[in-house]
Amino acid sequence: MLWSTAVLSGLVLAAAGTGAWLYQSLDGNITGADIETGLGDNRPANLSPGAKNILVVGSDSREGTDGKYGSGYETMQSDTIMIVHIAASREWATVVSLPRDSWVQIPSCDQGDGTQSKPHHFKLNSSFAIGGLNGDVSSAATCAVKTVEQNTGLRLDHFMSIDFNGFKGMVDAVDGVEVCPEEPIRDRKANLDLAAGCQTLGGEDALGYVRTRYAVGNGSDLGRIERQQEFLETLAVKAQSKLADPQAMYGFLDSFTSSLTTDADLAGIKPLYDLARSVQGIPTDRLTFLTVPNYPRELDVPSDTANVVWQYPQAETLFTRLAEDQEVDKAELEASAEESAGVTPSQVRVQVLNGTGEPGRAGEVAQELRSAGFQVVGTGNAPGGAPRTTITYPAEHRVHASVLSGRVPDAEVEAADAGGGATAPTGVLTLVIGDDFRDLRG
Repeated sequence: MLWSTAVLSGLVLAAAGTGAWLYQSLDGNITGADIETGLGDNRPANLSPGAKNILVVGSDSREGTDGKYGSGYETMQSDTIMIVHIAASREWATVVSLPRDSWVQIPSCDQGDGTQSKPHHFKLNSSFAIGGLNGDVSSAATCAVKTVEQNTGLRLDHFMSIDFNGFKGMVDAVDGVEVCPEEPIRDRKANLDLAAGCQTLGGEDALGYVRTRYAVGNGSDLGRIERQQEFLETLAVKAQSKLADPQAMYGFLDSFTSSLTTDADLAGIKPLYDLARSVQGIPTDRLTFLTVPNYPRELDVPSDTANVVWQYPQAETLFTRLAEDQEVDKAELEASAEESAGVTPSQVRVQVLNGTGEPGRAGEVAQELRSAGFQVVGTGNAPGGAPRTTITYPAEHRVHASVLSGRVPDAEVEAADAGGGATAPTGVLTLVIGDDFRDLRG
């Protein structure tokens, strides 16, 4: 949702021009967050310097909402999370939605009060809350960036966040947006009560519509992401129809910038204008919206019915292509995810052998794999050591090997004899931890 809003607003800036009145009125609205100093040196390499990766977060802050949209939130929250990749050629762009309930690794973060959190696994959106325990948006943004970088392997260039009130003001400025729900929607948590059929929503109801989750469809965050993307496409068309209306455009841009927080380099009308101008030429058929491949975590951990896990190797393929500035074929990615949808870590049996000579390494990796849902049937030492990390698999378990290899960056993958190799029981993969092994992904 927020990518469309941000780019749309930037394009409106580009169309409206940057006259002195507009610049002076709006430039001071934007909040800049210093995130660079808190990220440290252990970041993914920038493999495509000309491309841009932007983390876009919808802030779930209740500030200024008079208790609407839920209560009891004492920390900053993130409602929508997306990665926007803009190609170096500026000929295409890909927007990847990351479900807020994604079960991921949360790194150690400054909690905004000088203390550090401990690394752990939890929901992706908790990273924004952990960093913003004291309401410090810079710390919240820093933790969110660190978390996304660690789990995707992508080097992020910019950060953008917009809160509830900004979104409402943008919708009201263009006199509302039409939606056509097929069934009535009643959601007390989203402060929403809509009849079925086409109707124009003002900012208050529009916010409830894009936030509603449990009252529509199967109640998943994935369904909400689809509705948000559809709504913003409609908002884009409506805003473009108002370009000749100075009052509407000023209200739209004032609402956007007043609720916008960015990294320090993007905090201003000029950098936003320059970014918008650089993507104006991207044709609509080269702008791809997709959601990171995922599946319910309860397939690996039956007691967890609330979260999703990213599907490997498809997630790794997606992020690797973006890191290398290669356009993603959405249909191909979805077909690959469908092909291996029946195989999750809980169905993959693996033995872990230590080839590093470092005592206890196999046990450590085995525990991480178990936490990710894999069946670890044993550990041991690899005879003679191993310079490279390898995965060997029985020929009939190719898909199982791809699921495991997606979690082990740069591992060599090869088929073994029918039994999985002389050292593996029937149907078991063998992961040899080599000297080049660093850590697991996801």
